[in-house]
Amino acid sequence: MPVTGSNKEISVQVLSGGFSYRVDAGPSSGWLGAEHIFTEPRLQSRYEKVSISLFTPKVTLVPESFFSKDRASELLGDVTSLRPGDQVLSVPVPEQSSVLVYSPSGYDTISKAVSQNILTISGEPSPVLPEIWWLLGSLPLADEYNKILCSYADGWLHMVIAQGKTLCLANVFRAPDFTTAEYFIFLALKRLQLNPEVSTVYFRTPLDMDEEMSLYRYFKSVVSL
Repeated sequence: MPVTGSNKEISVQVLSGGFSYRVDAGPSSGWLGAEHIFTEPRLQSRYEKVSISLFTPKVTLVPESFFSKDRASELLGDVTSLRPGDQVLSVPVPEQSSVLVYSPSGYDTISKAVSQNILTISGEPSPVLPEIWWLLGSLPLADEYNKILCSYADGWLHMVIAQGKTLCLANVFRAPDFTTAEYFIFLALKRLQLNPEVSTVYFRTPLDMDEEMSLYRYFKSVVSL
């Protein structure tokens, strides 16, 4: 189906058992089960741009000077547990002079279904890249000096913090609930000596009303990307 009207861009976030999506600058769909991939009407269209992020916690950011493809599995294995047979991939992050090393294993089935079902106008599938990669790419959207960007889903907090053009943190934290996710956010800010009361926190994932109001108790502003 050709792109029509405002259907120019779709952004999809893939979890281990579901996904959410946003068309153009519209509202998030909220989290949906994998069965909706083939039934959601807006996922049957083709788009000028398709962005697909994968919520794998198995990621590490490596300076270009330290990276080699032959050592990718070793570098990732130093910071996370890899199972025998886990696939290890890498993608450049030129803005940070770094390479993001990650494993998509455990998310293969649903990410492949999303990539093959939601196509560009030319009919090509789009690459599936880690959520941290998209957070790093979203740093220019935060117009303040202190840039605090987060995503929370599937029991994992993905967080990137920068001051100006200097990256201070890019990491994933195990957080079984949103209160724990907030704990890790505030811990990171404390260690970096950043004051949340004068800062804006940006989220790429959908927030329910309780989560958003909880963040507003501490931050100057809460913005959805």
